[in-house]
Amino acid sequence: MATPLPTGLTTGTYALDASHSQAAFTVRHAGISKVRGTLAISGGSITVGDDLESTSVTAELDAASVSTGDDNRDNHLRSADFWDAENKPTWAFSSTSITTDGDDYVVAGDLTINGVTKPVELATEFAGTATDPFGNPRAGFEASTQISRKEFGLTWNAALETGGVLVGDKITITLDVSAIKQA
Repeated sequence: MATPLPTGLTTGTYALDASHSQAAFTVRHAGISKVRGTLAISGGSITVGDDLESTSVTAELDAASVSTGDDNRDNHLRSADFWDAENKPTWAFSSTSITTDGDDYVVAGDLTINGVTKPVELATEFAGTATDPFGNPRAGFEASTQISRKEFGLTWNAALETGGVLVGDKITITLDVSAIKQA
C-alpha cells in the first residue's frame, strides 16, 4: 500500500537551497562539554513522487566549509587526521527509503564521510510548505541522526591525564533544509 505524501507537498523535484539550509554537528569534548560546528550544504535535491515509496533525497556537504568558531580546530578537522577535506571534499547522502514514524518520517540511506559509506537513518520532520516573495514554492524539513565517527574512519584522538579521551565517538548531525520546487 502506498504511503501518502505530507499535506501540502506536491510531486516534482526540489533543489536544496544552500543559502537557507544548514548542516550542523555536535560531539563531546574532553568528556565534559560539547563542541558544535556547521558545514555548508553544497547541493542536493528531493524528488517527490506520487507517494513516499517513490520519493528520494540526495544531499552534499562541503567538508572544507567546517566552522566551529576556532580556526585551529577547523583546520585540524579539515586535515587528514579527521576528514581529509583536500582529498575527500564532499560528505554525501543518498536515500534508500522513506517511511512514516507517527507524524514524522524516517529517511534511511547511505552516508559517505571521509570516503567511507555507511547506512544511517534520519529522524525527519516535515516543516511545511510556503511560497516565498519571489513566487517560488518551498518545502522545509528538519532531520537528525547520530553516528559513530570511528565507523567512518575518523579515529584520531588524544588521551586525557584524568582518563578518557579528548574527542567523543558519537556525533549528532542535524539538518535544517529549505528546498525550492523546480519548474
